[in-house]
Amino acid sequence: MSQSDPEIQEARRHRRRFSLIWLIPIAAAVVALYLGYNSWNSRGPLVTLTFQTADGITAGQTKVRYKAVDIGTVESIRLTGNLSRVSVKVRMARDVEDKLTDKARFWIVRPRLTAGNISGLETIVSGAYIEFDPGIGSGEEQREFEGLSDPPGIRSDEPGRIFVLHTQRIGALSKGSPVYFRDVQVGEILSFDEPGMDGVITMRAFIRSPFEGYLRAGSRFWNTSGVSVGFGPNGVKLELESLKALLAGGIAFDTPERFRSQPKAPDDAEYTVYEDADAAFTATSPDRIEFIVYPDGDVSGLTRRSAVVMRGIRIGSVQSVDLAYDKDADVFRVPVRIAVEPDRIAFPAGRPEFDVRRAVTHLVQQGLRASLKSGNLLTGQKSIALDFHTDAPPAEVREEDGVLVLPSLGGDSDDIMGAISAVAGKLQNFPLDEIGRNLNSALASVSGLAGGPELKGAISSLADVMKDVRELVQRTDNGLTPLLRRLPQIANNLDQMVARANSAVGSIERGYGGDSAFNRQLDRMMQQVTDAARSVRMLTDYLDRHPEALIRGRTD
Repeated sequence: MSQSDPEIQEARRHRRRFSLIWLIPIAAAVVALYLGYNSWNSRGPLVTLTFQTADGITAGQTKVRYKAVDIGTVESIRLTGNLSRVSVKVRMARDVEDKLTDKARFWIVRPRLTAGNISGLETIVSGAYIEFDPGIGSGEEQREFEGLSDPPGIRSDEPGRIFVLHTQRIGALSKGSPVYFRDVQVGEILSFDEPGMDGVITMRAFIRSPFEGYLRAGSRFWNTSGVSVGFGPNGVKLELESLKALLAGGIAFDTPERFRSQPKAPDDAEYTVYEDADAAFTATSPDRIEFIVYPDGDVSGLTRRSAVVMRGIRIGSVQSVDLAYDKDADVFRVPVRIAVEPDRIAFPAGRPEFDVRRAVTHLVQQGLRASLKSGNLLTGQKSIALDFHTDAPPAEVREEDGVLVLPSLGGDSDDIMGAISAVAGKLQNFPLDEIGRNLNSALASVSGLAGGPELKGAISSLADVMKDVRELVQRTDNGLTPLLRRLPQIANNLDQMVARANSAVGSIERGYGGDSAFNRQLDRMMQQVTDAARSVRMLTDYLDRHPEALIRGRTD
């Protein structure tokens, strides 16, 4: 290479510097990665809920709530494999992840009308949502849940206890029916079990605190559904717990006074629900003594739960009334099994411990007997009465199948029926036909006498005499001369009239009797006639003694 040629320099590659513009996408990527990780990290668990129907649920919109706070959202809805139910995927908040255990419950909130209550009305505007209840206590982790078809009666955070109740019939009771304590609603029925072969239905009832602390082992439950109408010694009795209980059914409970000193009922306590309050409070307690009674007479009106009384006070109940054949005596008998509760009897120093057979034997020797007693003559209701009869024949206490048999006497209903039969027999033997014939004959005689000529003539004569007497009195002041000429005739007429009147009075006496109204009137008439005759005689005597009175008049 010659010196004149230019020197060719070595090519150099300049490295480009990093442009700041690239920071923007890098920062965006970092932020996106952070947000994605944060979203993934804060994303709650996905749970599967199974319901009967998805009515009201919408994917991406329907929320899961707890105490009105959103804690999840429905992501998808699909049918199960057999198309019988609906599977709902719900994304829950991480805050409640530890509460998703086997204690948790889910249900759909929509408008409902149950047991007289209306709930879920707010969903008419906002739409249906899924309610969540975490349950009480800790449990095993779970991600699949069976949704409830109906809302639960109580929430897990509501204080109170659940009790098991047994009944023969539920009537108008249903899930959600109220439980009352002295007319105050203190709980509700949660569920029912299917009845068994014995017909007993088991249900569970929740009672809020503090009312659950009022329950004792001797507490009584009864059905308050509908209206109870009864007829007793005080007249017609009508019972109605409340309008809500009438429409939706309900039960009530209370504790008889004799059991209120017992400790609080344990958590596993079970109770029987009776038909009404009377049946509940008259039901026998577990602490009872059973006897068998063979009452004399008709036992119609004596039923299960009829009263067992002593001196009018109830001390027990009838357990059963049966008809049995006595092979040895070759007769049919009616064994009545009764239960006596010693707790119903007040002992001054508390209930003593005693041997039942020895005590009953002593009481029977003192005259204790059982008998039928009529409780209500209108309805025919009867009871078993225990009382002491000092004149009762001697009797012994025996046993049948391990149960003591009390001796019995005839009841008051038998005495009443016997008295009625005796009166009916006397009435039957009473000679009513003969008395009727005699009465008809007497009435015929009286009728003939009253219409006969003798009485009519006597009355006519009396009328004539009274007319003559009146004329005599009127003409006395004008002069007695014409009258004196008629005095013999008047006296004669009076004698005849008195004779005929006496004859008539005798006939009337025989027909009417001495105390009849006609006889009394006739006596008064005869008295007046006698007074008139006496006045005429006095006037005649006076004129005999003073004839000048006819000219001068009376001068005294």
